[in-house]
Amino acid sequence: MSSLRDAAMNSKAWPFEEARAVLKRYEKKDPEKGYVLFETGYGPSGLPHIGTFGEVARTTMIRRAFEIISDIPTRLICFSDDVDGMRKVPENVPQQEMLRQHMQKPLTSVPDPYGEFESFGHHNNAMLRRFLDTFGFEYEFISATEFYKSGRFDDTLRLAAERYDAIMAIMLASLREERQQTYSCFLPIHPETGRVLYVPMKEVNAKDATITFDDEDGREWTVPVTGGHVKLQWKPDFGARWAALDVDFEMYGKDHSTNTPIYDGICEVLGGRKPNHFTYELFLDEAGQKISKSKGNGLTIDEWLTYAATESLSYFMYQKPKTAKRLWWDVIPRAVDEYHQQLKAYPTQDVVGQVNNPVWHIHGGKPPESKMVVSFGMLLNLASVAAAKDAAGLWKFIRRYAPEASPETHPDLDAAAGFAVRYFADKIAPTRQFRLPTPNERVAMEDLVARLKAWDGGLDDEALQSMVFAVGKAHGFEPLRDWFKALYEVLLGASDGPRFGGFIALYGVEETLALMERALRGELVG
Repeated sequence: MSSLRDAAMNSKAWPFEEARAVLKRYEKKDPEKGYVLFETGYGPSGLPHIGTFGEVARTTMIRRAFEIISDIPTRLICFSDDVDGMRKVPENVPQQEMLRQHMQKPLTSVPDPYGEFESFGHHNNAMLRRFLDTFGFEYEFISATEFYKSGRFDDTLRLAAERYDAIMAIMLASLREERQQTYSCFLPIHPETGRVLYVPMKEVNAKDATITFDDEDGREWTVPVTGGHVKLQWKPDFGARWAALDVDFEMYGKDHSTNTPIYDGICEVLGGRKPNHFTYELFLDEAGQKISKSKGNGLTIDEWLTYAATESLSYFMYQKPKTAKRLWWDVIPRAVDEYHQQLKAYPTQDVVGQVNNPVWHIHGGKPPESKMVVSFGMLLNLASVAAAKDAAGLWKFIRRYAPEASPETHPDLDAAAGFAVRYFADKIAPTRQFRLPTPNERVAMEDLVARLKAWDGGLDDEALQSMVFAVGKAHGFEPLRDWFKALYEVLLGASDGPRFGGFIALYGVEETLALMERALRGELVG
């Protein structure tokens, strides 16, 4: 363990860098609460999106890294701000008109448009927990509704009433003048309508821990700040939550970064110690727009898991968290193959290399063995020519290429074969565009056909690749990539693909010959 801890203390992998920074908080003495608390937040205004998963995955990686370098116990809390008033109806849920009747009510007071749960907030919380449980995360879930109503937040809310002016000073400095006139860090929940009110305070009574305000109809009300009668505006809520729970670490997206001094200041006003932060870059959709729960753009967790295993998504999340990431269908195959490349490298690495390998962080230091003897990219190309309807349709080719492999002994490969057939059918087949070869390409392909007919080198993919390479050179392709691009466009209807020699070895020499002859006769076009 000492060598592992030594390697971790010097690792440049970002989870270890963040873990060391958290440990530094307690270099003089251990936390009085007896553990280090990691937190992630969730705004359940819409269905959980992949960015929400990313926060929990990345925070878990830092938590696991921390557990290697320290003996202090840890906890991870996923906090749902489900008292938030519904300010707009998400575009990607049913019963839009019904939901519009409940605008500004806390999400746990809005009926579930799916009719499955106690409320819309409960529905979205359940979706989040289902997604997180799919990945085996260890976490504790806290609902803001329960947090406010149970009294767990009451001491902090009383302190907020007592230090109202200090909180307001922080907030007002960040607001436009017109907003300053009506702003309050307290949002009362109307005793009759149940709606979250954005109204100015007439009085904040620190002694009684009450607020007095007029509602939209001009009626005056006085309610306690405790027991779920009010909620804090979201920026003060951030800092107050940190103080109430004594949070040590929280990460959030770049769009929150300008608010960090506000969150920290309010946490300190309320007697807390500001946590360590980690700001990550945002996830973008195909058009380069930020993904949004309410719009439903970008990929969902379920959509990713329709086409690839969970570990590939964790790998995608690990990579360069401080770089904006385009999250669209075409990133999935690359993530699968890069993940397995790292898995295969792991057993060959020393402990320093292993703690810097993404798979260490994805699997908490215990990565499995990769049995992917065929890449996902190659499986996609095989699916495009094999007319397979399921994984079994690819296995007759896989067995010939790798006789030692079977669905039972290579379950990750079997799962990937099924994913590849589905991905090809849904995402590649509808967009394929075959073309006829140019005159020069036709001559080169006819040469390749002749050489394949005379081939007696078996299914050695390196030898086949060298032969294909030699044909391209012999026919003057410069750069040589144009030769392989032509093969893929004419034979597969795509501009990119894995090594063509490997494709021949997997698909078979006779099958590749038949495919090429069909293409040369023009049967693949149209």
